[in-house]
Amino acid sequence: MARNRKTPVKGDPAARDEAEARSAVDAFVAKVAAMPNVRPAAERGRLLFAMDATMSRQPTWDRACQLQGEMFLATRDIGGLDVQLVFFRGFGELKKSPWVSDAGALLRLMSSVSCRGGYTQIERVLELALRETAERKVDAVVYVGDCCEEEADRLCHLAGQLGVLGVPIFLFHEGGDPIAAMAFREIARLSGGAYAPFDAGSADQLKDLLRAVAVYAAGGRSALERITGASARSARLLLEQIR
Repeated sequence: MARNRKTPVKGDPAARDEAEARSAVDAFVAKVAAMPNVRPAAERGRLLFAMDATMSRQPTWDRACQLQGEMFLATRDIGGLDVQLVFFRGFGELKKSPWVSDAGALLRLMSSVSCRGGYTQIERVLELALRETAERKVDAVVYVGDCCEEEADRLCHLAGQLGVLGVPIFLFHEGGDPIAAMAFREIARLSGGAYAPFDAGSADQLKDLLRAVAVYAAGGRSALERITGASARSARLLLEQIR
């Protein structure tokens, strides 16, 4: 299947898309509070951070790497959270790191990644998330990409399975391709996650969201109720809504 061109969206949907994205993330953050707190207090939360490193991202890769790095380092100061870095590129190449708490080491690995021509492999990312969860619960998946060249129904089926298991997917979308946007929004909906543009506000948005999720993962609902300061809004939203 040929790579989808990044067709510009007619008009100026920026304000609408931003409002929808922020609302979706707020809604997601709110959902986690309703999940039963069955995690042992000493067990760390887990985040799978996946990114598209195919050639279509090359024109903006330097800028994207900086922003992805900021997003990745946003997890560094969040206690009780382990991260696994996953990326795909080239001819069927998909690599993953071990689960670690040292975001700096994983950032160095991510910074060494370069783009290579190839098709998207989102299906393999979602299948990996399912396998990892079968071994030990993954609390969330973050995906950064610009297009989707795979069968949307298959991806949505996998997203639904992750949703049943309580593994939400946050999709940060670069470039605004409308075909990818439709697929990504449906993946987010079925998994109980959120869709957002990949822009200058993504790092701060992800940081607040992950802090609330990590606090919940480490200490449950009561820990969320004790959050104050910059993350209090995310924590409050987390406590207000259930899917």
